[in-house]
Formats: sequence, structure tokens, C-alpha cells
Amino acid sequence: MALTTVSSERLATNVKTSNLGTELKKKVGQSKNLIVNGAFQIAQRGTSGSTASGYPSLDRFYTFSSGLDENPTMSQGSLTSSDTPFSSGFRKYLRFQNGNQTSGAGASDQTWFRQGIEAQNVAQSGWNYTSSSSFITLSFWIRASVAQTYYGFLKAPDGSNYLYPFSMALSANTWTKVTKSIPGNSNLAFDNDTGLGLEVGIYAYLGTSLTDNSVSLDAWAAYSSGTTRTPDHTTTWYTTNDSTIDITGVQLEVGSVATDFEHNSYQDELYHCYRYYVERGFESLLGSKSGAVGYPRVNYPVVMRAVASTVITYDGTNGAMRNQNDGSKTTGFSTYNHYDYGFASRGSNGSADIIYSSTYYADAEL
Repeated sequence: MALTTVSSERLATNVKTSNLGTELKKKVGQSKNLIVNGAFQIAQRGTSGSTASGYPSLDRFYTFSSGLDENPTMSQGSLTSSDTPFSSGFRKYLRFQNGNQTSGAGASDQTWFRQGIEAQNVAQSGWNYTSSSSFITLSFWIRASVAQTYYGFLKAPDGSNYLYPFSMALSANTWTKVTKSIPGNSNLAFDNDTGLGLEVGIYAYLGTSLTDNSVSLDAWAAYSSGTTRTPDHTTTWYTTNDSTIDITGVQLEVGSVATDFEHNSYQDELYHCYRYYVERGFESLLGSKSGAVGYPRVNYPVVMRAVASTVITYDGTNGAMRNQNDGSKTTGFSTYNHYDYGFASRGSNGSADIIYSSTYYADAEL
């Protein structure tokens, strides 16, 4: 067989083409990490958060509390060079700060946070999730202000609805790297759709009606709303006012070994977050030039996961839907005709309508 030679110019071209392919894949959002915003760069709703359940602060991270005297606060913190994860390129973290639980640890009390992952992203990830010899690996850095054992979880609500709990023994105020290799299970199912497929989170506290020391850790088991989820929790963190849990570098990837965290630029991570929540301002949108109703249109920066609930907010005298001719505020304004790629809006002025210096919020979270 004749040996084929390749010129240095052609070789260089092939290398460039290969690199271009890699760059293009990254641009369109392919990633080994199934977690979005795992380095906690993005906080479109604000960095300080609130005590409300839901999505109070950092993008893609949901919190739930029930039975508490004072709900915890989720916020964005900044790492310094004295923090262990700093040397691995991390600059931000999620802080989950306890409130004041004056009545103590109630049996039905619970507080936790998690990220929900689209079912299709798990189904098409390459993880053979029904096989116990195929693994997905979760890794993250975590720090707590109180020394005790804490519990994390994966939950798969599609199909048979299964839960995988695990434990972490943490020293006070010390960053710890946690890695869990999680096998598949024959009961797991992930629909190939945009619904909730997998939840990954931390139980900050569960009361005794939700726990039992007979619960097996590091194993999949059936889950229901009344199911005991983990062994009993030590109550110290929960009964300590303003105690904290900090976390950063959250990565979930196919395989049995945790690899280095895949850092994305701020812009790339923001566009990943836009699929689930968009908060953006705009200068002006012109509606119809005649008739009683104007229909300015807004296109989202990316196609969202689902049709979003959308709100235009006004900023004093500068942000409103206003009459093109005299600047008076339009009456009867509402969002109209929502789609996963944008929305229209309308007002009831008799002449052209215009929105300017306004902000819209579009929410398609899981």
C-alpha cells in the first residue's frame, strides 16, 4: 500500500478545521456538564436574594421551605484567594443562609435547594441510565458554618420516580470537594422532552417525619411525597441562627470519574440561562401606526424551554408603554401572544404605541 503524504499546509488546514468544529460545538451549547450556572456567575434576579421559595437569586437554582419560622436566603458570594476553590478558577458561590428558627426543629420542617435538568438532556446525554454498570458523576465544592453530616440527593421524577440520597461529613468553615459516582438503575426513565427529568440538590434540613435511620444511602429507591428521604438529620445547623451552606463548582457528567470543571465564559453561561429565564432591557419598540391597538414585538435572545410568562415592568417616568405623539402613558397595556421565541404586546391608545427604556422578564423555569 502506498504511503500518502500530507503537506504541512493541508495539515495545518485540517487542524484549524478541527479546532473550528470544537469551537462551533461549544458555541451552540454542547457541554459535558449537565448543570447550568454551576460556577454561579449568573444572578439575573439579583445577588442578594430573598426568603421566598422558588428562584430568588442565582439562575437555575430553586429553593423550597416549609414549616420554618423564618425562611433561609439564597445569595451570591465572592471567593477570595484564601478560599480553596479560588485556585481552580472559581470566583463566585451560592450561599444558603438559615433564618431564625425560634420554635426549634419541627418534625415536618424542611428546607432545601436544587437544580432541575430537562429530561431530554439526560435522555440524550450518553448515560445508559437503566444499567447499574453505567455511571454519572456529580462533583462540587461545599462549605458549612456548622460541623455535622449533611445530605445531598438526585431525584428522577419521570417514570417510577426514584431518589438517590448521599451524605457529606463537613468540618466547620472548611471547603470540601465532594465527588459521587452514581450508577444507573433499571427503574429510571427520562422522557425525551423539555419537562423536569432530574433534580440535583442539597437537603439543608429535613424533620423526623421525612427521615428514618433505616434509609439506605448511595442507592436508588422509590420516592413519594410521604417517603422518608434520608437518615435523621443533626439539628445543629437548623437551630443555629444565620448558619450557612456555601457551594460552587457543581458539575454533573457522564462517566465514573470526575474530570476538571468545565469553565464557561460569562456570556456563554448567560445564554445557557436565557433558555429558562430572561431579564433584559430595551430602548424602544414601535407598535401599529393607526387604530386602537398597537402590537410591539419582542424576540428572546434564545428559544426558551417553553412558552414563558412575561411581564413588562416600568421604571418611573422613563419606562412605560407610551403614546408616540405626546409621550403620555398608554392605558390597557398587556403582554399578548406568548411564544417560546418571544411575545407581542398591546395597548389601547388611538395612535401609535411605543415602549421605551423598559425591562421584560420571561420565565420558563422547571
